[in-house]
Amino acid sequence: MIKRSKGKSADKVKVMFVVSNDPEQPTVSVVGDFNEWDPSKNKLVKRNNGTRSASVELEKGASYRFRYYAADGNWFNDDAADAYAQGEHGSEDCVLSL
Repeated sequence: MIKRSKGKSADKVKVMFVVSNDPEQPTVSVVGDFNEWDPSKNKLVKRNNGTRSASVELEKGASYRFRYYAADGNWFNDDAADAYAQGEHGSEDCVLSL
């Protein structure tokens, strides 16, 4: 799930990435071109409601590619993505348009 809200400035959008908590996955990160595809930058935090989430502020009017990365090396996509596009490594990336 992807939730959008007002950012701290008029040219920003706060984006919250939310996935269901899987107890078999100790760590899940959202990675994309907004964080150099680095799993250490936006780890999803466990919430009391059975989900994990992470928030980032992104530029309004831009598009971003992203995916989720689990500690076991598995990649997965978000069903709520605005679109999907072929990634440079042969996988399908999620696309978020703001």
